[in-house]
Amino acid sequence: MKRFTSLESRIDAGAHAVLDRLPASGLYGGLVEFLVFGLKQAWACLFGGAMLALIIATKLYWPDGVALARYDFLFLAALAIQLSMLVFRLETVAEAKVILIFHIVGTLMEIFKTSAGSWIYPEESFFRLGGVPLFSGFMYAAVGSYLARVSRIFDMRYSNYPPLWATALLAAAIYANFFAHHFIVDMRYALFAITALLYLRTTVHYRVFRFRHRMPLLLGFLLVALFIWFAENIGTWSRAWIYPGQHEAWTPVSIQKLGAWYLLMIISFVLVTLVHRPQRYDVSATALKPAAAE
Repeated sequence: MKRFTSLESRIDAGAHAVLDRLPASGLYGGLVEFLVFGLKQAWACLFGGAMLALIIATKLYWPDGVALARYDFLFLAALAIQLSMLVFRLETVAEAKVILIFHIVGTLMEIFKTSAGSWIYPEESFFRLGGVPLFSGFMYAAVGSYLARVSRIFDMRYSNYPPLWATALLAAAIYANFFAHHFIVDMRYALFAITALLYLRTTVHYRVFRFRHRMPLLLGFLLVALFIWFAENIGTWSRAWIYPGQHEAWTPVSIQKLGAWYLLMIISFVLVTLVHRPQRYDVSATALKPAAAE
């Protein structure tokens, strides 16, 4: 897995030229690691951040009576962002494939969920399938884009990573439950338990700038799911989509939705591992080894 695109390599070289002059230990060393961590996270969120900024801007400034619907503008803008990121080498072709996979997976779930009344898109649009405007698939794709990019630019490696076949089965079961719980018993708590057992011993090792750090992977899933929940609150506030009970006035999205995003995170992460195979953490750092059997 190539760690940086050509543009990112130039940015990295420029950062080293400046920051390598600072002490590696003590307060300055800690501040450099913290600064670079924040900048890399922002870079990994480039696609999702751009989409969220457009959702907020169109909520505040979209004029009434224009021929182009707000949702259609968001769809066309998402396509333009995607093409620009490829043309200007802000992401790899493999990451674009992840975005496409997530758009398809997300749109299929959106079609079902809106038909079941789980949430709605209150505005009209031309580019839509049933009650689902096509920009919505890019919101799922933004999660996949982030996970693919963050895995690459932080050079993530894993210890005690479970077999890929087991994680694929778990992701398939979670995805099926998003549909099946409308008809049979909701299995999410059993899926939470299986997720915990499968990833309990897994640690992610990631490089920020000079040093490698580590974190339990389950904690990483929770933190990303929490930030997605924050983003969802912004999305519903902007009426990009709304839940039952938000028709008359906006109210915060229930914290219980965090569990759904946590499970969706597992699907997202597993799909990314099909493109960027997880690499085993090697203390000697002498070689890259597959983290799990194919």
